[in-house]
Amino acid sequence: MQKRKALSDDEAFLLSEKIFDHFISYFKPLSKQKVHIFLPIEKFNEIDTRIFIQYFLRQEIRVFVPKVVGEELISVEIFPETEFETSSWGISEPVSYKDSGEVNFNFVITPVLYCDEKGNRVGYGKGFYDGFFLGLSEGSKKIGVNYFNPDEIIDDIWENDIALDYLVTPTEVLSFFGGEE
Repeated sequence: MQKRKALSDDEAFLLSEKIFDHFISYFKPLSKQKVHIFLPIEKFNEIDTRIFIQYFLRQEIRVFVPKVVGEELISVEIFPETEFETSSWGISEPVSYKDSGEVNFNFVITPVLYCDEKGNRVGYGKGFYDGFFLGLSEGSKKIGVNYFNPDEIIDDIWENDIALDYLVTPTEVLSFFGGEE
């Protein structure tokens, strides 16, 4: 978190663009596919996923974003005209509470504080994404995005933690399948 906060706004944006470029060139998303993607918490200097969202909407890729309702993460489909509000967490969320009910995404782009070389991730400790991942169809690719490559092992894995399938950084795309799909 401190390494991320030390990045200037310009550095964070340039790294976000590199992450976006790696994502597009590796996964090659297509029109009509479905992507679930988080909106960045600016005070935490998260990856600027608005770059992704604008691209997806222009390419007619269906875009879904998370919204926290009680103790659950729902998935709301968004469109260019969707209205947003800032939650008590400081997260931009759609005004709508309409859960899409979608579980079959091509890509689920997930925020991470850290991810190790096995795809284990550290988030903000609330468990929202682990619960969300449990409901996804088997083919949904869980993709973390991070400014930094893994260099340490996470040793306090909880039995209900769900690992990522991929990690996209400014320098590479890592697959946690032990090889390419």
